[in-house]
Amino acid sequence: MTDISREALRADIADILEIAPADLADDANLMDAGLDSMRAMNLAAQWEERGLPLDFADLGEAQTLAEIHALAQARQGQAPA
Repeated sequence: MTDISREALRADIADILEIAPADLADDANLMDAGLDSMRAMNLAAQWEERGLPLDFADLGEAQTLAEIHALAQARQGQAPA
């Protein structure tokens, strides 16, 4: 996955939660927003297929979009935006 922008991650997470991307704040707790373990596994599998170095355990530790984005960028050696 070459595009690890916050907006791309927001779109993926919103899609799996079946909400509008605009309804997902950077600091919203994803578990509170409905990201259960099954959805998290599906999201991690989707990202793995696209080459994004995040897994299911990461989604348990990084509980907001901002945290996931920072982790994704760190894993790919990019400075957070």
